[in-house]
Amino acid sequence: MTFSSLLFPALLCLGLASAHPVPESPKWLTYSGEKGPGKGKHIVLITADQEYRSEQSMPMMAKVLSKHHGFDTTVLFGVNEKGEVDPTMPVYPKKGKEAEFKSHNIPGLEHLARADALIIITRLLTLPMEQQKLIVSYLDSGKPIIALRTANHGFRGNLPYEIDGKKINFGRDLLGGAFMGHHGRWHADSTRGTIVEALKNHPIATGVTDIWGPSDVYRTYKEGTSLPGDCTALVWGQPLMGRSYEDKPNTKKEPLPVAWFKNWKTTTGKNARVFHTTMGSGKDLESPGLRRLVINATYWGLKMEKQITANRSVEFVGEYKPLASGFNYEKLGVAPKLPAAYK
Repeated sequence: MTFSSLLFPALLCLGLASAHPVPESPKWLTYSGEKGPGKGKHIVLITADQEYRSEQSMPMMAKVLSKHHGFDTTVLFGVNEKGEVDPTMPVYPKKGKEAEFKSHNIPGLEHLARADALIIITRLLTLPMEQQKLIVSYLDSGKPIIALRTANHGFRGNLPYEIDGKKINFGRDLLGGAFMGHHGRWHADSTRGTIVEALKNHPIATGVTDIWGPSDVYRTYKEGTSLPGDCTALVWGQPLMGRSYEDKPNTKKEPLPVAWFKNWKTTTGKNARVFHTTMGSGKDLESPGLRRLVINATYWGLKMEKQITANRSVEFVGEYKPLASGFNYEKLGVAPKLPAAYK
């Protein structure tokens, strides 16, 4: 018997033989999966928005997925020149000062190559070309894409992604809809989500009994039209007359789809499973129903439908108190912080 044959079982007992696929770094967060169906799978979560506190919600979701479901998770942040997570970074250059505009930066995108699934919430980013290409490489891999809220206008202009000579718009083409306006009152209405009756037995809907969030409904298609034919609406969102759970419906505003799924055919002919919800602010994800919907969609994207159960926990791991949405950063208490602050 060799020394290595004796050592390997010992390493298994210590949990060292299944190390996290991404090395620890002050530039991002990693969480190793505990017991659960996701053991051995790796999910990357990208957070880089300026309005909806995804810098708080994505670490929370990563911890839930690791602790209760067994997935290894990595959270990648948009950061400033100091390496701080910075939701206050402008998305447009000031007029006459275009040369001073700073591109956004998401360190660690090379780790998408080792991801089994992607959960993304970005907003109007201008990224260096090498980072855009890393994202496109994942999008064209055939692996699942779970996109939240502002991801449907997640980048300024198109990424360098073409299929059969057509430039691909991440929101409109790949996700199935891009932001066209607030369907109701911005930062004044909330949303009640209802599962489509015919799809109540769909795997993504398993155990989802209640969906509500204080963000408003997005419109992603013109009035008089509908979702693209390759999208299947799963949840309709009714605007409410206020930002409280008990508020009444705004009967002047019809429900619109706030969650749907589709397939995305890549340049190599692979079919990626795609799920998009226009909900997903930090406060929205206080809803257990919405958290379960997103987590179920991740299982579905990975073709792990048989592993979805109605009773597997989606409870917070530790404290979760997201700040309110908005751009009044000083009033809201939003300031640049190092990634470790969100651990």
